[in-house]
Amino acid sequence: MKIIIVGCGKVGEQLAAILSREQDDVTVIDKNEQVVEDLCARYDIMGTVGNGASYGVLSEADIAHTDLVIAVTGSDELNLLCCLIAKKAGGCHTIARVRNPEYNTELNFLKEELGLAMVINQEYTAAREIARVLRTPSAIEIDTFAKGRVELLRFRIPEASVLDGLNLMQMHQKLRCNVLVCTVERDGDIVIPNGEYMLRSGDVISIVSEAASEEDFFGKIGIYTNKCRNVMIIGGSDIGFYLTKMLIDHGINVKLIEKKFARCELLSERFPKATIINGDGSDRQLLMEEDLDAMEGFVALTDFDEENIILSLFARKSNVRKIVTKINKIVFDEVIDTLDLDTTIHPRNLTAEYILQYVRARKNSLGSNVETLHWIVDNKAEALEFHIQDSFDKQNIPLLELRLRDDVLIACINRGGKIILPRGRDVLLPEDTVIVVTTTAGLNDISDIFER
Repeated sequence: MKIIIVGCGKVGEQLAAILSREQDDVTVIDKNEQVVEDLCARYDIMGTVGNGASYGVLSEADIAHTDLVIAVTGSDELNLLCCLIAKKAGGCHTIARVRNPEYNTELNFLKEELGLAMVINQEYTAAREIARVLRTPSAIEIDTFAKGRVELLRFRIPEASVLDGLNLMQMHQKLRCNVLVCTVERDGDIVIPNGEYMLRSGDVISIVSEAASEEDFFGKIGIYTNKCRNVMIIGGSDIGFYLTKMLIDHGINVKLIEKKFARCELLSERFPKATIINGDGSDRQLLMEEDLDAMEGFVALTDFDEENIILSLFARKSNVRKIVTKINKIVFDEVIDTLDLDTTIHPRNLTAEYILQYVRARKNSLGSNVETLHWIVDNKAEALEFHIQDSFDKQNIPLLELRLRDDVLIACINRGGKIILPRGRDVLLPEDTVIVVTTTAGLNDISDIFER
C-alpha cells in the first residue's frame, strides 16, 4: 500500500517504522525538516517538508496515487483538516487521531460526516485498557476478541501453584477448565507450547478463554480475581480523565493526585464522586498520608517515564495489589522488562495496533480479513482475528489434517457466537472468525498460517 503519514511525533515515527517493515510504500510529512531527514535516513521511507493540510504539499507527496493518509499531528483540528483535504484531493482512505475529551462523544459524527475510515483517540484507548486490567487484577495484560466474548489474558504463575510441574495435557485433565494456553515466557524466551510442555512457577503465560470461564479457571489455581475496589491515580492528564470516569462508572473508588490546581478544579467539577488532591504525586509523605498502602490499585500517569517507574516500584513496596505504569519511550524496554513492573501501558503502541489492523485488513486476499490485531508478550508476538470468507480453500478440513507453521497456534473459533477452543477434529467454515497467535509478524491472511 502507498501510505502518507502526516506528523512525525512519537506516534508518527513508530507508524513509519512499523509500516516500512510491513513493506508498505511510506511517505512522511512534517514542518520540521530535520525530523523528516532523520526518519528518512533511519527507515526505508520518503519524506516531504511542509504543512500536511496544504494541497500543494500533499500533491508533492503524490496524494493522487495514495491509498491511505494517517494524520497524527499534535492538533486534532489539523488532523481532521488534513484528512478532509486528502480525501478530496486523492479519494483515498483517511485516519485521524483526535485526542481532546470534548470531541470524544462526537467521534462517530466526525467519522461519518468527514468520511474517515477510522478515528483514533489513544488516551481513551489507553484508559480503557487500564480499566480492564484493574477489573481483573490477576492479569498483566488483557486483549479482547469476538466483540468482547473472548479474552486473551497474560499472567504470572505464582509460587507453589497447582500448575507448577504440570504439562498442558495434565492441566486440562486435572482442572477441566475451558481455557487454552497460547504462549509461555520463560528466561526471556517465548514459546507457543504443545500438550507436552511443562509449566513452572514464575512462567508468564497467555490463555484464551470465554470471559465466563476465566473466574472458574483462576479459582481452581488459587488466584484472586475480584476487581480493585479503590485505586490511586497519579496524574490528571486526558488518560487520567477518561480512566477516572470509567472506574467511577464501575463502582470503583478513585483518588487522583495532580500538580496543576486548574486541572484539579476541572476534574473536581466533572467527577464529584472522586477524591481529587492538588499535590505532587512523587512526594512520598503525601502518598503515605493519602493511604497508598491501603490501595488495591495504583496507576502512574505522569509525563515522565522515569517518575512513573519509580512511583510504581514504591507502590509495589507498599504492597499495592495491582500496579499499572504508563511508558511513552520504548527504547529501553529490555531494562524495563527486568523491573517486574506488573502491567505497563504504551499509548502509542495501542494507536499503532489499531492502524496496523486496518492496513492488514486492506491488504488481505480473498480468503479472509483481519478483524482484530493485538501485539502481545511485550510486542514479541501477535494475536489476530481473521474472518473466514466463502473463497477460503481449506474449509471443512479437520485441523489435524492441515499443516500449520511451527510458529502459529489456532487459539479459538467463533462460530455465530458459539466459542470453540479447537481440537484436531474441528474445522474452519465460512463466516467463522478465527483467533491466531503467532511469533511471526506480518500475517495478512488466514492462508499465511499454513505451510506452503
